[in-house]
This record gives sequence, structure tokens and C-alpha cells, in this order.
Amino acid sequence: MDLGNPVKRRLSEGKTVFGCFVPQDSATTVEILALAGFDFVLLDAEHGPISPESAYPMILAAEAHGIPAFARIGQNDKQVILKFLDLGIAGVMVPQVNDAAQAEQAVAATKFAPRGTRGLAGGRAFEFGLKRAAPEMVRILNDRVLTIIQFEHKDALEHLDRILAIPALDVLFVGPNDLAQSLGFPGEPGHADVTRMADQVVARAKARGVKVGTVAPDAASALAAIERGFDMIVANSPGLLAGAAKTYIDGVHR
Repeated sequence: MDLGNPVKRRLSEGKTVFGCFVPQDSATTVEILALAGFDFVLLDAEHGPISPESAYPMILAAEAHGIPAFARIGQNDKQVILKFLDLGIAGVMVPQVNDAAQAEQAVAATKFAPRGTRGLAGGRAFEFGLKRAAPEMVRILNDRVLTIIQFEHKDALEHLDRILAIPALDVLFVGPNDLAQSLGFPGEPGHADVTRMADQVVARAKARGVKVGTVAPDAASALAAIERGFDMIVANSPGLLAGAAKTYIDGVHR
């Protein structure tokens, strides 16, 4: 297991990183995305059937091809988050974080003491105790794990400055679909009001030195997101497959 985090390094260098959500239980999909050139995969345990058990071979597949695997975890619960961290996940995304207390809880779950509340029991994340002593591994893993929380509700805007001030928060990720719902426009992530609020979030995060991410279903929307200041761009593997499949079928039936 590579204990570095090239995505975290690239972000610190001011570079844009590209990843892909994988909601399906499929190590093969992870391998294809890695070989295609994505910087990371984001195993979606919020909107998919992925469990710690099914995540393990997907993490191994990512590592085998030299990219880190992150996980979006539906529960802001340190014990649930811990199960993924102990498998060697290199980053954690927590959705629906709407105030500073929730944000602190999510970030603390990814760090060992004194910064956080992550439980320590060795195992795979610690290389089974075969290479490095535990105190050294604590320092390595605290630095390795990328912490991401999602801005997905209009009510979070009034708490934004306090959220952004939380130590060790690496990325604030704007989720336009749920943000649109909270603004009264379900199914309209491109609505002008959604874009306007997202751009406010980007500007305020940049001013605090926090990186920002969002989703982009295709290359055109990814380039537009970069122009708006986003640092982390994430596609969705079912969407990529559906788009390629539809293009193929439309091409043969024209």
C-alpha cells in the first residue's frame, strides 16, 4: 500500500484533480477508470450498495494502478467512517454537512488524537504492524487522509465561515443536485440561483485557503467548473457508461 496521497499533493500545488464516483460494487470499473487516467476514484457508499466488505477489493484495484481510493460515506458517524479508513481509504467525503458542529465531527473522525477522534487498532492501514511503528504511522495517516465535506443545502451558507475555519478541512465539495432541491429547484442543478450560490461558496472558500470541488458529467462541464474556480472535479461512472452506450446505439441506428 502506497502511504502517499498524490491528489492531496497536487491540490497543495494549485493543480486541478479529476476523479469519478463509483456507486456500483465493481473493482473492474475502478481499474478501467484508473487506466483511463483519472486521478482518483470516489467509492459512493451514500448512493450505492458499497459496504466496507465490497470496498476492499475496489481499494486494492485502485492501489494496483497507482491512484488513491476515497469514499463518500452516508453517515457522519466516526465508527462508520472508521471501517473504511481501516481498510486504507485515502480520503473521506461526508455529505449533507450543514453547520460547523457537523463539519468538525466529520473532520475529527478522519484524524487520530490530538486533532481527532479516529479509533486506533492497527490492521491494514497500519501495514499490519510489519513495517513502521505505530507513532510514525499515526503521523503518516493523519497527513495522508484527505478530508472532504459537502455543501448541499442553502442553510449551510450562514455557517460557511465557521465551517471553513475548521482545522484540517481539505476540500469543500458543492453538491449541486441537493443544493438545487434546497433552493426549490429539484432536478435543476444548472439553475441560475444554484450557480450563483455555488459561486459565492467558491469565492469564500478560496479566500480561506480551502479547496473546492463539484461534479461534472462531461468534459465541457468540467472545463466550465475549472473556469469558475473549482479545484476538484468528479464525474460519475454510470453517467459515463450511459453516455458512451447511448452514443454508440444512436450511431448505429442513425
